[in-house]
Amino acid sequence: MDKKSKVLDAALKLFVEFGFHNTPTSKIAKEAGISSGTLFYFFPTKDELVVALYLDIKGKLGCEITESISQETSFKEILKKYYTTTLDWAKEHIAEFKFMEQFNSSPYLKKIAEDEIQKYVKPLKELLQNAIDEGVLKNMDLEILFTLISGHTFSINQYLIISEPQESKREQIISETFDLVWQMIST
Repeated sequence: MDKKSKVLDAALKLFVEFGFHNTPTSKIAKEAGISSGTLFYFFPTKDELVVALYLDIKGKLGCEITESISQETSFKEILKKYYTTTLDWAKEHIAEFKFMEQFNSSPYLKKIAEDEIQKYVKPLKELLQNAIDEGVLKNMDLEILFTLISGHTFSINQYLIISEPQESKREQIISETFDLVWQMIST
């Protein structure tokens, strides 16, 4: 593993465990097995490290979703695959998901340029807009629709983390909650 990846891995572990403000860069460097100077070579400030880690995680999740939906044809199946892939990814990447939750409710979110954020949400928003235009989804504000789906997905993931259901029950919960969302947004 290269040094930059070691820094990102160490930062993820420590940010999730101690939070952003209680994790000094010296601790991250020590956990990564590198000098503080090397850490600052890759990430000149702690803020840049936090943002870079977020973008790295978002990129990995985005790739996973893109790969999973490439075989689907109907909008409903694409959206269901987006939903299930996100929840499955979160189950397999608990630390990353916890980091994203921390980040999304922190001032760091405002440090990301709007075009950088849109890079990750644009594909889904385009699919949603096309489905609205084709009459598959209710004619509603795109931002509200996106927020509704994203918020629901994150909340169900929280429930799954807390309740720790058996796999068969987990799959049932995911299927039933997707159906509820679909009923709410489809025409």
